[in-house]
Amino acid sequence: MEVWFIVLTSLCLCLTIRAFFNLFYPSRHTPLPPGPRRIPIISSILFLRKSFLEIEDSLRNLRAKYGPIFVFPVRSRPLIFVADRFIAHQALVQNGAVFSGRPEALTISKFFSADQHDINTAFYGPNWRVLRRNLTTEMLHPARIKSFSGSRKWVLDVLINRLKYDSESSSSIKVIDHLQYAMFCLLVFVCFGEKLNEKEIKDIEHVLQSVLLSSNRFKVLNFWPRITRILFRNRWQELLQTRKEQHSVLIPLIRARKKGKGERLNRADEDQFIVPYVDTLLDLEWPEEKRKLEESEIVSLSSEFINAGTDTTATALQWIMANLVKYPHIQERLVEEIRGVMGDREEREVKEEDLKKLPYLKAVILEGLRRHPPAHFVLPHAVKEDVVLNGFLIPKNGTINFLVAEMGWDPKVWENPMEFKPERFLNIENGDEVFDITGSKEIKMMPFGAGRRMCPGYNLAMFHLEYFVANLVWNFEWKASNGGVDLTEKQEFTVVMNNPLQVHIYPRI
Repeated sequence: MEVWFIVLTSLCLCLTIRAFFNLFYPSRHTPLPPGPRRIPIISSILFLRKSFLEIEDSLRNLRAKYGPIFVFPVRSRPLIFVADRFIAHQALVQNGAVFSGRPEALTISKFFSADQHDINTAFYGPNWRVLRRNLTTEMLHPARIKSFSGSRKWVLDVLINRLKYDSESSSSIKVIDHLQYAMFCLLVFVCFGEKLNEKEIKDIEHVLQSVLLSSNRFKVLNFWPRITRILFRNRWQELLQTRKEQHSVLIPLIRARKKGKGERLNRADEDQFIVPYVDTLLDLEWPEEKRKLEESEIVSLSSEFINAGTDTTATALQWIMANLVKYPHIQERLVEEIRGVMGDREEREVKEEDLKKLPYLKAVILEGLRRHPPAHFVLPHAVKEDVVLNGFLIPKNGTINFLVAEMGWDPKVWENPMEFKPERFLNIENGDEVFDITGSKEIKMMPFGAGRRMCPGYNLAMFHLEYFVANLVWNFEWKASNGGVDLTEKQEFTVVMNNPLQVHIYPRI
């Protein structure tokens, strides 16, 4: 009896102590963000059946019901979404180190990223730092960006000539095809240092587009992969074939750069010497494994570089040009600003050094990114330890994402947020000279993300958008075709126009 009495007394004492700590230290039991209950298996199947826009509608409904931070009930581990700019700033900027992780990649992402050996999916640590530092210092330094000015002029000429030819042979032009091709030409050159012919560009474009769209095409393989790769073996074989084709178009270019590296280092004409992205990857070494990058890893990094600079830029260009067509008074105001800078110059190129003198141009670009961000979410973040955000628990290995589009459309920040009004960016606030698109002080929009995992190429993207928009409107007058301009959306790799922009163009003489 004495033993049972001791056990019972000890148990009561433990429960009393636990209740005491629960009363005075409730943070030990911080709740998860609210959200609907997840139904195992069924929730995953329902998720597979939904299109992206249906999922986005579901997220908006959950935000309206549960507030600015909530759980989306799909996976066994919490998938948390944030729709508030202040909470996003607290997580991504104020606590950037904690929220800079990446979750374990799903099957398809891991397959195409060479087991998370690229910048986007790499875990926060030494490998990611090496890749990020290489990109920012070797490729995105202002001097290196300037070294590719000749290639930008070449691509601009290609784009202008293709548009002229198409306008002479057809009454209406589908703009996105030309923008996509031009951006591929530019990014392939920056990546490999080679001006490829049209067939070679088209081959690369076809394969890399297949990779981009693979997340939707093969997403069923992300769930129970050991089972689904058997049940859907034809789709699994198609996935393997896509990766094989990716290798077949990129590895010859990688090997050519590696073979000719010694000759290029001994070139006497230093003024024409450029360093493409692949050359910098050939010199890299993984810090923990103490080895050079494998070819499959360079393939993944090259694809990431080309796709990141091509698809998002082409998408943003189409949205911006669509609004300039839809609102001719904005297009004319932009042309007048350019005319004021060009003066009596007869040349048809708005040069790179002219861009800094065009504030309305920059406002048009910013408004385009705010109103039509190419991605409505960032890549998912993860935390390595339990963390409290806005009074809710973000559990260890939990995944968190941010509703980019919703923040750019916040009516508390932007008056009439769904209208396209570049003038809103001409109002200088608090003495700031330029709008802070990085969100370091305050997040008002985040088309490139924010914090440590923000897109490292945002400055280059802004530069390319300004350069090509300025030259497109300076060379042509853009008018809507008979169907007008439809600004409804659909999801591919990026959020694109549901009905691609069709226009008539007229050379400005």
